Amino acid sequence: MDSKQKLLVIIGPTAVGKTKLSIELAKQYNGEIISGDSMQIYRGMDIGTAKIKIEEMEGIPHHLIDIKEPEESFSVAEFQQLVRAKIAEITSKGKLPIIVGGTGLYIQSVIYDYQFSDAPADEKLRLQLEERAMEIGYEALHDELTKIDPESARQIHPNNVRRVIRALEIYHCTGKIMSEHQNNQQPDLLYETALIGLTMEREKLYERINTRVELMVSAGLLEEVSQLHKQGIRDCQSIQAIGYKEIYDYLDGKVSLSEAVENLKQNSRRYAKRQLTWFRNKMGVEWFDLSNALDLSKKITEISHYVEGKLQVKSNT
Repeated sequence: MDSKQKLLVIIGPTAVGKTKLSIELAKQYNGEIISGDSMQIYRGMDIGTAKIKIEEMEGIPHHLIDIKEPEESFSVAEFQQLVRAKIAEITSKGKLPIIVGGTGLYIQSVIYDYQFSDAPADEKLRLQLEERAMEIGYEALHDELTKIDPESARQIHPNNVRRVIRALEIYHCTGKIMSEHQNNQQPDLLYETALIGLTMEREKLYERINTRVELMVSAGLLEEVSQLHKQGIRDCQSIQAIGYKEIYDYLDGKVSLSEAVENLKQNSRRYAKRQLTWFRNKMGVEWFDLSNALDLSKKITEISHYVEGKLQVKSNT
């Protein structure tokens, strides 16, 4: 049997410092980076998603950035397929694939042997639910899922009606909620994986998040979102992203700009908290604390030793 492909995964909450570390490790281990962020796939959404700039890449190839238009939808299953193909492609060049991101469910779907469709199906029920979605609207159907399975509802966008229906169908067919069905699977790791998690003292992380939001605003976030707003792009997956929905509220006259910015900071902090909870509960992560900035080079050395031991790779430096 073929040995498993090697894979380095760097996860952690927003603003913790994943990008900088990923570049260092990619240089060290001849790596190429795959974005594990469900929003950096969208073109024209650069500032609000904290997308890496060309000059910051330092010549390291990056994949799965700018591959969709903002009005297009994107599913976990599609992400799983694209990333697995990229891992094979990068490995075939003799390079190390490195997934970097904060969208837990997406990354989990790639590295574990999850089956998205192995629960029983009921075609008749599915058609009834599709009709119901048309009658009562996507939001109302999503609310029904929230009452039954809040964890799945948090992960599925209301407009992704196919996934909402699938989650309801699984519950009706099995009496088990979809998140429980997935939790009960004992998935195998498909790759020889080093799974690194970056964390930081909460106060320090929240301070960084607030600063990042202020930098986004001064870098032109309002102009970026206004462009999408002027094009009439709304009610789609991309605009529900943190950084976009808050500014849309301002552009729609619902809140003042200062309120929108405060909401953006608060939603980003809450999201970071949810990310950490997800990673801690769902994945076998080796955690590294980046609270002490003076200690960073020492921390990178520590992480490098872990990667070399876990993946049996040698550093170029």
